[in-house]
Amino acid sequence: MSLLRDDALSVAFDHAAPRYDLLVAANPGYHRHLRRSARRLGLRDEGAGSRVLDLGCGTGASTAALLSAAGRARITGVDASRGMLDRAEAKQWPGTVRFVHASADRLGEVSGAEPFDAVFAAYLLRNVPDPDRTLAGVRAAMAPGARIAVHEYALSGKPVHRALWTAVCRAVILPLGRAGGDTELYEHLWRSVLGFDTAGVFAQRMRAAGFTDVRVLPLPGWQTGITHTFVGRAAA
Repeated sequence: MSLLRDDALSVAFDHAAPRYDLLVAANPGYHRHLRRSARRLGLRDEGAGSRVLDLGCGTGASTAALLSAAGRARITGVDASRGMLDRAEAKQWPGTVRFVHASADRLGEVSGAEPFDAVFAAYLLRNVPDPDRTLAGVRAAMAPGARIAVHEYALSGKPVHRALWTAVCRAVILPLGRAGGDTELYEHLWRSVLGFDTAGVFAQRMRAAGFTDVRVLPLPGWQTGITHTFVGRAAA
């Protein structure tokens, strides 16, 4: 089965939106890992009034993680799936949070004249048609020196981690997806991770897009070697 792209992927996320929170709750450490990656932005002590972009916010799990890490920041959640965004908007948020329905490649319309002080992108970059173009657009929407944290399935490159990912998908993720009628989306999830950059390659991709001080940080538990946080800064 081929990977879903663009409109087809948005439609698949729309269809899965009513069950999405229940499914990710079955993933041990899902919300805890998001909070860890959000903390790695380092905004707790200097986040008051900062403009933070939550790119690919989905149903708001990453938004909640950002609130726990930088509760005084102004957070803009952006997602291309109207169904996922509806779920996010239905939840209770402080007045510092807003949501925008837009694709990751239309950030110029979202940011306006005021650049972002930080960007958080969770489970997004392997789903866009052109990661380099998306990263360039993100960089252009950021203030010089602004921070970025990318939380993504990016395998270590070791065969054991590739095999573990496939085993987890076949035993847990794909059966849950089929039970909810979202087979295509979770097939896409499995295959998109296998076909995406390894952690080292994605770090190089970030550097090529104009990010400095790029570091690859592991996450604990079964996702070690499977999911990483990539942190960096927008070059001046």
